[in-house]
Amino acid sequence: MLNNRSHETWFASAFTIAELTFHAAVRSARNSHGNALIGLLLNIFQTVMLVGVFWAMYYFTGWGSRGIRGDFMLYLMTGVFLYMGHVKAMSAVVAAEGPTSAMMKHAPMNTIVAIGAAALGELYIQLLSMFVVLFLYDAAWMPLEIYDPLGCILMLLLGWFSGVAIGMVFLAAKPWAPKAVVMLSQIYSRINMFASGKMFVANALPGAMLPYFEWNPLFHIIDQARGFAFLNYNPHYTNLFYPVAITFAALLLGLMGEFYTRRQASLSWGAKH
Repeated sequence: MLNNRSHETWFASAFTIAELTFHAAVRSARNSHGNALIGLLLNIFQTVMLVGVFWAMYYFTGWGSRGIRGDFMLYLMTGVFLYMGHVKAMSAVVAAEGPTSAMMKHAPMNTIVAIGAAALGELYIQLLSMFVVLFLYDAAWMPLEIYDPLGCILMLLLGWFSGVAIGMVFLAAKPWAPKAVVMLSQIYSRINMFASGKMFVANALPGAMLPYFEWNPLFHIIDQARGFAFLNYNPHYTNLFYPVAITFAALLLGLMGEFYTRRQASLSWGAKH
């Protein structure tokens, strides 16, 4: 039987995918809690608690912001915000729906839309949480002075994007070894609690310690962000080329792996034996 098939123009297709990604991102952002406001407040509380824990640790140990003269709370927040954005983006992508999910049965839904929605939903939550915390600090505590706000925002976006790229690598391997990949992603998050350099700056590290942190792209991003946030800090041992190169290499590897995995996907992978 012959029938007429309608073909969308490229503009209509792009609009359809953009609309689908938007609704999927809203759904992803609401996954943490049914009430969007409570979900946002929980993320803000988690961010404030992490900043408070590090402030208490520095206060009682007497370390201070070694290597930087300026607002100590801004020193802490630059590290915590970028760490949260990176790790949360990575975790959101790893938890995104794969090719065997029931959502993939509804065209034009696909895994790329699911991954993009998870990443954008997490970016929205992190940006909103960051702006709320900074506003409360500026209004209730003391005026906030940032040397180059645009540079700091770009570093935050780079930290988020690098988390997405690394999450893509984990996601591509997840159907082949689900438990191992989830465990490895959690280990990566825990290692970055220290290896991200959010508790210190590269300029203040002894030369013998630098090789233990230079492998980590987030270490470079946070150190560069503090160079934008503080007038009197100039990063000497980190650069932007390395995290950008690692990010695009991980993204390419993750996309290739995800494409191959999607072609090999089978509903029987999740079957219980």
